[in-house]
Amino acid sequence: MNETQTQPLSEIKLDDANLYKEEVFTDLRVGSLKQLTPVTKEGDRDLARPMVFIGETQLMSQVGPLPVQTRIEAENLQGAIERFPAAIQTAVEAMINEVKEHQRKEMSRIVVPGAETASKILGPK
Repeated sequence: MNETQTQPLSEIKLDDANLYKEEVFTDLRVGSLKQLTPVTKEGDRDLARPMVFIGETQLMSQVGPLPVQTRIEAENLQGAIERFPAAIQTAVEAMINEVKEHQRKEMSRIVVPGAETASKILGPK
């Protein structure tokens, strides 16, 4: 199904082969880590799939708090804690690059005024 198609509400359902239990760990200062533990539809730990870790923090910007969220490749919570700073740094750099690319594209757009607008700017011939 592509993004432009809508799905009737009666057909929306959870993928019971891809369930995770979510736990959140925080230092109440810098950020938080989400540990997503794969589970079966019965709620038991699914050992065939790895845990997933998501790091989250907020940075202050000129327009207010900016949420940053990124996946952290780690096998356990300790590994996710250790990789948190580098993962957040990489995510912030990617955000900055995305903004710069968007700005570059916007600046390279050529705006061609219509004939009416051009005559107002250039005056009568």
